[in-house]
Amino acid sequence: MFVISGPSGAGKGTVIRRVLQEVNGVSIAVSATTRLPRTGEVDGREYHFMSRAQFEGIARGGGFLEWVEYGGNLYGTLLAEIETRLAAGQDVILEIELQGARAVRRMLPEAVFVFLAPPTAAELERRLRGRGTEPEEVIARRLGIAEGEMSAAAEFDHVVVNDDVTRAAARIGELILATRKGD
Repeated sequence: MFVISGPSGAGKGTVIRRVLQEVNGVSIAVSATTRLPRTGEVDGREYHFMSRAQFEGIARGGGFLEWVEYGGNLYGTLLAEIETRLAAGQDVILEIELQGARAVRRMLPEAVFVFLAPPTAAELERRLRGRGTEPEEVIARRLGIAEGEMSAAAEFDHVVVNDDVTRAAARIGELILATRKGD
């Protein structure tokens, strides 16, 4: 299992989509969230979008590997998502934020933890603003959170700087293949 984390705007989704195209036998465990979908996002593809009540019910029933509140919304990794993919013999990628990665580390220390970092703080801000999907107060909050997240990069097994999507995806692909070989 591969846990990919990093600040909002680091390009996790974009890089992971490229990895899924380039490396056979890899799938992503689609997380659940209470946040509203962004333009172009599809339920069950980027996230399982659900109400807070639905999410809390699943949490009470023990249906999440981990879940956290981030930016005013709930995010969680559904156990069923992981079990289905592992049973199919696939390597599984979890795209989760820092708190979730820490929770998974406690439960599954054998997983490979990758921190995806933006090349600079200025580039991170440019990416967040470029989305055009969030109001200024959300962007400011995400930038503040990102500062703390960047300082936690040393907690991860690997740090990949996303200054080029193709290079970042290739590096993560190399890590997956090396792990399969036992390197």
